[in-house]
Amino acid sequence: MRNEPATAVSFDFGQTLVELDTGMLSARLAERGIAVSREQLDGGVDEGWRVYNDAIRRGLGGHPWKIMMGRLLEAGGVPAGAVDAAVDWLWTEQPRKNLWRRPIAGMIDVVVELGRAGVPVAVLSNSEGRLAELVEELGWSAHFVAIADSGRLGFEKPGREIFAWTAERLGAPLAAVVHVGDSLAAD
Repeated sequence: MRNEPATAVSFDFGQTLVELDTGMLSARLAERGIAVSREQLDGGVDEGWRVYNDAIRRGLGGHPWKIMMGRLLEAGGVPAGAVDAAVDWLWTEQPRKNLWRRPIAGMIDVVVELGRAGVPVAVLSNSEGRLAELVEELGWSAHFVAIADSGRLGFEKPGREIFAWTAERLGAPLAAVVHVGDSLAAD
């Protein structure tokens, strides 16, 4: 099927280069008077991602982020009556203080090594429009040729358009870009 050799790489951001910082999530919830530990929230992460992937596969309305976060909070012990308001507040706060910021061990090292080998690398993510600022905050901007943020571009994964946009910035045919992600449904 592949006609082109792989010459460039794109990485999803959340759950690929960084993971949900459940410690920060716990602290943010405490700001709203919701006491739930990092460990409790860690226990809800897998269930949150399960419903996220299901929502994308089924093409459900509403933002998959909210669906995922709602289920994660429920499974993580947030009282049922507080979940919807907490999700809405976290969603509005997400562009200001992104919860996906805990680096996954070894992943940025892979990005750096690819760059040293002359392989152009991009980050491609369904995000809220401030991904470039978060990448800068983490000190990683120099490692990426492009940052494809669905919140800025107006199109998102798994649609072909965001992958084509990224390939163009990488200077590679779409078929020559390997994408590394965490969700078969979204990536």
